[in-house]
Amino acid sequence: MSTVGRVNAVIVNYRTPDLVLKCVHSIIEHGVAAAGDIIVVENASPDDSLEKLTEPLKALNVQLLASQKNDGFGAGVNIGVSHADKPYVVVLNPDTYFEDGSFSRAIDYFEQHPETGLLGLNLVYPGGERQFSARRFYSLVDVAARRLPIGNWWPFKRLVDRHLMVKAWHSGDAFEAEWVMGTGFVVRRELFQQIEGMDEAYFLYMEDVDLCARVWRAGFSVVCLPQARLVHDHQRSSAAQPFSWAGKMHIKSLLYFRRKFCVPVFRPPGVAGILK
Repeated sequence: MSTVGRVNAVIVNYRTPDLVLKCVHSIIEHGVAAAGDIIVVENASPDDSLEKLTEPLKALNVQLLASQKNDGFGAGVNIGVSHADKPYVVVLNPDTYFEDGSFSRAIDYFEQHPETGLLGLNLVYPGGERQFSARRFYSLVDVAARRLPIGNWWPFKRLVDRHLMVKAWHSGDAFEAEWVMGTGFVVRRELFQQIEGMDEAYFLYMEDVDLCARVWRAGFSVVCLPQARLVHDHQRSSAAQPFSWAGKMHIKSLLYFRRKFCVPVFRPPGVAGILK
């Protein structure tokens, strides 16, 4: 079922205009949002992204907002959502696209569960492999298991599987997730505004974890819905190389997150513990 008229889509571009256009076309093709309810934020890319996006998006009647400077992903999302007017906003990375009409199940779930504030989609790679987009809040041991080349060693493999909530996916039903990846999620627009959007102190990484923590703090739940599928055509550059630029940025963001929320050394804090 189409969700046109109930959803704004927000996409932040940084040097990926071709991917943005593919994502936009999939949104329109599969009835996720009307073209006029799609908002693309061009985040001051140092290439010809703005020129490449202007005419095609204008022809489709898609909103294009040009930021004067790149203050990071979260800042771009906030710009986009500030121009939204529908009850729900789906935030999408440019390297995602829809292949079917399953997104409508996300909006149906929201309308049947008023306690749910933010919902994560089922991210899959183009070959169909699941990305495990629902996660538990971090302990420092979890961070080490994820970021160092020890994740496949026992007992670290068990820690990684727990962090990725692997068992929660087995039933195929919706489940509460402590946080979900910002690559593709849906949020109630009024709630997003109530909690003042994404924290722009994060330039890249961890802003999704922070947002979910504040959704929980506001008294709403975060849910992942396996039935709502989104393709993510991307390989994480920050996972395997902790001393790359992306890896260092991820660690910097984690340290900022730890100043705001509880990140224990050993035991994952859970929702109750993260808000202490």
